[in-house]
Amino acid sequence: MTQTIQSENPGRTNTEQLRAHYPEMLGKVAVVTGAAQGMGAVFAAGLAARGVHVVAADINEDQMAGTALEINGGLGAAALVDEPGRVVAARVDVTDTAGLDALAETAIQEFGRLDFWVNNAGIFPFGLIEDITPQQITSVLAINVQGVLFGAQAAAKRMAPGGAIVNMSSVSATRIRRGRGAYCTSKAAVAHLTESLAVELGDVGIRVNAIAPGYIDTEMTRWVQQDPVALENALNAVPLHRLGAPEEVFGALLFLLSDSARYITGNSIAVDGGSQHV
Repeated sequence: MTQTIQSENPGRTNTEQLRAHYPEMLGKVAVVTGAAQGMGAVFAAGLAARGVHVVAADINEDQMAGTALEINGGLGAAALVDEPGRVVAARVDVTDTAGLDALAETAIQEFGRLDFWVNNAGIFPFGLIEDITPQQITSVLAINVQGVLFGAQAAAKRMAPGGAIVNMSSVSATRIRRGRGAYCTSKAAVAHLTESLAVELGDVGIRVNAIAPGYIDTEMTRWVQQDPVALENALNAVPLHRLGAPEEVFGALLFLLSDSARYITGNSIAVDGGSQHV
C-alpha cells in the first residue's frame, strides 16, 4: 500500500518515503483506530513495514478489511525489515467502551501483547457557531474526546510499563478556524486530556503524547486544494509553503512510539510546517 497520498498540486507536497526505523520496535504490537483510510491507513502500513504487528480498526468494517488486505499484500516490497508485521482488521465504534475493550483483547489474543495504542479516529464537522446543533456537538465530543479517553483506558489496562499511547490532536487545538468551533473545541480537549493521561499513567510507566497536524494532504483537506483561493491562503500561512504528507505525520508517530522518546510524555508535537508561528 502506498504510504503517502499524491497531491493534485505537484510540488506542493513532499511525498518522499521515510526510511527511518527503530530496531527495538520489531515484533511489538500496536492498535490503530480510524485506520481504514487516510492517515490511519498510513500509520498501520508504516508500522507493519517496520516489523510492528497492528490491529487496525475502523467503524467501516468492510473498508477496514480491504485496507488490511492491501497492506499485507504489499508488505513484501514496502518492508524495511526482514520480518514485517501483520495487520489484522477489526471493527470498532470508539464511543463504545465495551468495543474498545474488545479491541484491546483482540491484540492480546492475536499477538500476545499490547505495546502501542494510537487514538486516530475522529470526525471533522463544519458549522458556524449559530448553526451547531446539540447532535453535532455531542457527536464530535463523543468520538474525538471520549473515544480518546476510553481508548486510553482500554490500552492502559493491558499495557506493561514502557507502553506508549499517541492521540491525534490538531493545530486547531490552539488556532481558531471559522466554522470549526465544535472541532477546535474537541481538539483542544484532546490536547489537555493528553496531559492528564500522561500524569496519571506515568505512575504505571505508560507514556502519552499527541500529534497536532496542520494542513496535510488527505481527503480531509481536499476541499482546500480544490479552491485556488483557499489553497493560496493555506500555503501563505505555512512557512514551508507546502502541504504536509501523511508520511510526515507518521514520522512523528514513529518517533513518539520509539525508545528515542522514552523520556517524553504529556507533549503535543505540531506537524504543520511552522504554521502555528504565523
